[in-house]
Amino acid sequence: MDHVDELPDRPAPDNPAGKLVLLRHGETEWSKAGKHTGLTDIPLTARGEDLARAAGSLVRGYTFGLVLSSPLQRARRTAELAGLHPAIDPLLIEWDYGGYEGRTTREIRAELGYNWTAFTHGVVRGKTPGETVEEVAARASRVLTRVLPAMEHGDVALVAHGHYLRILTAVFLRLAPRFGAAITLDAGSVSVLGFYREQPAILAWNHGPELPLHPSES
Repeated sequence: MDHVDELPDRPAPDNPAGKLVLLRHGETEWSKAGKHTGLTDIPLTARGEDLARAAGSLVRGYTFGLVLSSPLQRARRTAELAGLHPAIDPLLIEWDYGGYEGRTTREIRAELGYNWTAFTHGVVRGKTPGETVEEVAARASRVLTRVLPAMEHGDVALVAHGHYLRILTAVFLRLAPRFGAAITLDAGSVSVLGFYREQPAILAWNHGPELPLHPSES
């Protein structure tokens, strides 16, 4: 994650007309099991590929002037199956969970003895250093400095990861990054952000082929 985009020559535009469409990658074996999947590069399941195709059917009516994807294969494959042709932006990579990579919330809570969450209590270092919520938000803010000018000229799609996109949405809405804890995203879901009466707003959230019966575990 050494790549950092330079800030633009002009500040973000006011009230751009385009929409910001967020695609969370399709299901993986780890997301199905509720494991925290940060930097580990694992493929989609067969159902995950079906979800990616379904996401593509939801976004066909948009006119994308810019499409960006995380470099991890689960995001890139989702973009491909959705019929999108993204540029790769390393700043869209998922939260580095450090020592909690590959572990479920239930396992971590059993070890710690309290109701841990990544948003509230943070992560610990492991094979990778881990990131704070605010560090993820800083990456998301850099992406938005690139995205908002493009929204003056058309729609933008971001194909990335559950926790990352929740934090990016909080930054887009001009809220604290930890607001992301209150908005869950299912694998293969599509959400739409934009401006409503000059205010950043959620126009659609967590759409997929069926309504969720339970909050996403990953």
